[in-house]
Amino acid sequence: MSENFLEVNNLTKHFSLNADLVSRLAGRTQTLKAVDGISFHIRQGETLGLVGESGCGKSTTGRLITRLVEPTGGEIKLRGENMLDFSPKRMRQTRKNVQLVFQDPYSSLNPRKTIMQILSRPLEVHNLAKSWHEKRERVLELLNLVGLGSEHIDRYPHEFSGGQRQRIAIARGLSVNPELMIGDEPVSALDVSIQAQILNLFRELQEKFNLTYLFIAHDLSVIRHISDRVAVMYVGKIVESGPVATIFSDPQHPYTKALLAAVPEADPKKPPPRLILKGEVATPIDPPPGCRLQGRCPIATSICGEVSPELLTVDTDHQVACHHL
Repeated sequence: MSENFLEVNNLTKHFSLNADLVSRLAGRTQTLKAVDGISFHIRQGETLGLVGESGCGKSTTGRLITRLVEPTGGEIKLRGENMLDFSPKRMRQTRKNVQLVFQDPYSSLNPRKTIMQILSRPLEVHNLAKSWHEKRERVLELLNLVGLGSEHIDRYPHEFSGGQRQRIAIARGLSVNPELMIGDEPVSALDVSIQAQILNLFRELQEKFNLTYLFIAHDLSVIRHISDRVAVMYVGKIVESGPVATIFSDPQHPYTKALLAAVPEADPKKPPPRLILKGEVATPIDPPPGCRLQGRCPIATSICGEVSPELLTVDTDHQVACHHL
């Protein structure tokens, strides 16, 4: 694998919440820190799995990278160039290289359009096909790539199963020949048997086109199956990242350990997990200083409530944000 294809440095997204009139007049405003200074990289042809509980900021991160949501601060470097400095015209051209596959394939496809219309629209926007014949040939090629046939081209989204609709969504992403594809929980809405088929499709397409993936999920088994490296996210912060084998065999952060301990075991004789988090997930609304996990962590000390830990390298390509390593 080559040098970093994508670099995210101190990426931040804060949302100002609507407060009541009295609070606004008194200058008391609330801020939801959905993504709060995260950094990671992805090499060419690699898959980075981004995992964490619901509400931790995973999906917001994917939308920030595609600039569907504008960041509050930070850098998003694609091949060394900061995408946040791009003009609207340059960003439109760049979107050919960065595509997003959404979680729900039904709501992400226009129910009033046929598959031919859905898949040919990106070709029209980016001037990748001139004639109707060229567009149809490209659409048929895309359908074949994702395991669908020519008989599907004039059907509507409601005529397909969930797995087939997700194949169409993947085909739409492939239509403009991207280099980076971001999957935002792309298999979470599917049956387990169909999940395996779609994950294998992602793998096949990556090998065929040398694609780079950011794969967002909350299911650790999915992340383990498809990822080369893993970044673990908790309440807007990345708390640990490293090679998939290292994260699953030798996790260092208490939150990562708790996530892995919570995976159901088939062996009823196996002892219960040693590390269990207490309390509720911290709120991203005006979070207190220090580590976001400190209110739940069984090994937290006074420094955890005062100083936010930095993501430091503990081994080759393995970073952890914890005061007690």
